[in-house]
Amino acid sequence: MHEMSIALAVVDQVEDAARSHGASRVRTVRLRVGELAGVVPDALAFSFQLACAGTLVEGADLVTETVPGLARCAPCGDEWAVGMPPRLTCPVCDRATTELVSGRELRIAAVEWHDDPADPRVREPISEEG
Repeated sequence: MHEMSIALAVVDQVEDAARSHGASRVRTVRLRVGELAGVVPDALAFSFQLACAGTLVEGADLVTETVPGLARCAPCGDEWAVGMPPRLTCPVCDRATTELVSGRELRIAAVEWHDDPADPRVREPISEEG
């Protein structure tokens, strides 16, 4: 499952950034994920929660924005949503000389964190002992 390696990399990058800015806890991680990136959203969300354990990112919300796959035909200039499975031939001139404009992205779009450990809006992990 490559979603786990993606989640681990995201958590590592977010935690490094949060620490370098003096943050005490990460609240939200926003990702832009292209529909052609080959990522299963539920598997990524599950892996993200596991990867966060014991880090500043533990308890953070993962918000993913799906970026639609768009293609452009070089000869005629038409642009279209490629869909799934992807249609890579131009719907106007039926040529296969296309350029993918979007849909393969996988990037951290934004991170929200707290730099005050006493901030009451910071959600603490729920203890099973109490």
